[in-house]
Amino acid sequence: MMVWMKPAIRLATSALLLLAMAGTGLAQAPAPDSTEAPASPPVPSALDAEMFYQLLLGELNARGSEPATGYSLMLDAARKSNDPELYQRAVEIAFQSRAGDAALQAARAWKQAFPDSREANRFVLQILLALNRVPEAAEPLRAEVALADPKERNAILGAIPRLFARATDKKQAVTVVEQALAEPAGNPDTGAAAWTTIGRMRLAAGDGTGAIEAARRAQAVNPRSEAPAILGLELMDPKLPQAEAIVRTYLQGTPMPELRMGYARALLDAQRVPEARQQLNIVTTEKPELAEAWLAQGALQTQENQLGAAETSLKKYVELAKSQRGGEERSRGLAQAYLQLAQIAEKRKDYPAANAWLDQIEDAQDLLAAQSRRASILAGQGKLDEARKLIRSVPERTPADARMKLTSEVQLLREGKQYKSAYDLMAEATAKDPRDVDMLYDQAMLAEKLDNLADMERLLRQVIVLKPDYHHAYNALGYSLAERGQRLPEAKQLIQKALEFVPGDPFISDSLGWVEFKLGNRSEALKILETAYKARPDAEIAAHLGEVLWAMGERDRAQAIWKEGLLVAPENETLQETLKRLRVKP
Repeated sequence: MMVWMKPAIRLATSALLLLAMAGTGLAQAPAPDSTEAPASPPVPSALDAEMFYQLLLGELNARGSEPATGYSLMLDAARKSNDPELYQRAVEIAFQSRAGDAALQAARAWKQAFPDSREANRFVLQILLALNRVPEAAEPLRAEVALADPKERNAILGAIPRLFARATDKKQAVTVVEQALAEPAGNPDTGAAAWTTIGRMRLAAGDGTGAIEAARRAQAVNPRSEAPAILGLELMDPKLPQAEAIVRTYLQGTPMPELRMGYARALLDAQRVPEARQQLNIVTTEKPELAEAWLAQGALQTQENQLGAAETSLKKYVELAKSQRGGEERSRGLAQAYLQLAQIAEKRKDYPAANAWLDQIEDAQDLLAAQSRRASILAGQGKLDEARKLIRSVPERTPADARMKLTSEVQLLREGKQYKSAYDLMAEATAKDPRDVDMLYDQAMLAEKLDNLADMERLLRQVIVLKPDYHHAYNALGYSLAERGQRLPEAKQLIQKALEFVPGDPFISDSLGWVEFKLGNRSEALKILETAYKARPDAEIAAHLGEVLWAMGERDRAQAIWKEGLLVAPENETLQETLKRLRVKP
């Protein structure tokens, strides 16, 4: 492989080679060849003997035991010759000897000698940030943007947050960036990118409200820019409702389908299923070749028990994924699709088809998930012991594999109503790791199934102590008390505490509506449950909403809600128990 060397350095290095060759007798002049063409006349060099010797000494010292001397000689040579490559070499020598201040001195000398050199300015900026001298970075950052080609400026502005990622004082970094970007932020061509960058810097400093304000200003400059919308999407949170407005404003134009897809994912994460479904329908209509949209839609339809539609969506994803190039991500997507298709076949009790889908999974990373699904198929055929053996036979490559095997086996036992065996298995695991809040929570839910309420409460309160923001624990304890009509004021406080962490969550809102019903506040319960059911038409929410309507005399409407719930999950225990208790025929 040939290595390119800078002219001045190449001369010095060539001299080193000549000296070495002279010592071995290899530097003899070649014999004249009468067949060769006359040599071209030599090109005069700007490198005189004194400069040549200085460069030679500089390189020898830099590569030897005196890098500081080598640095001084090289920087002096750069100043004498006004050669930018020698300035850069001085910076490199300082870097190699971990002399940050010396590197900065050389870079600044270079920048002073060549004020319009973007490369020199970039070295100054990067060294300042590496040394965490953030306040001094404002001027070189301003110059970095100004010196860039106008066509590249928006991309450069977008990369600034990464430059400042290691700054220890994030608020100080925000101040510096805002000062440096004052001019591009006011320019129509760069304003959207500049304000989005300011928003990202504010977000990194923990200022979510300030980040939203910056995103708004960015969108005001250019409503069609996706940059502020992407920032708004990242900021979407029940506690920051203003962020979603930025995303929705962008979607009113001609948005990138990928960004709409991201919005759909955010809605799914927030349990806003009807809205997510609407966005997925738009994406699959406007850009049917976007494979991941079909995968997400298929998973949602499977969850809602729309098996025919889910199968169509997932098969469409498989067709697109196989025809498009993709690496590991596409391979994992195919594995997810095969698992979903196997689940659909299993729900139809078509076990051969389910296993045939699982046979198509090739990625070794998804072997455990595939075997867990195979075990579920066996359990569905009444072969629970065989299913458990299959789960236990899967090799454990990582601690995560061991945990997944445990949770898969516990789920098999839970679905088989073997609650005591599942509880014992989970108790054994939590004894080994008593600070694992997820396993403690699962153990508590199994204790509830065994009607061991004291143990359930003990475990849930242990979870709350270990992780005070674990909203599932507050909700589970509050709902359990409400379900049994015990300590209802306390139950309501616990559920309201859970909603503080995830405002608007439909399942926790369902718990709140149920405790209001138990307290005798039927109108309030109806309002809460109707909102929850609209956000998430779940069978359990349908059971509670229907019972409130039934108690209020709206029996036809109650039965209609229950029928909807049965379509989603015909075997839901809460719904089935409600119908049985109220003596209602499904």
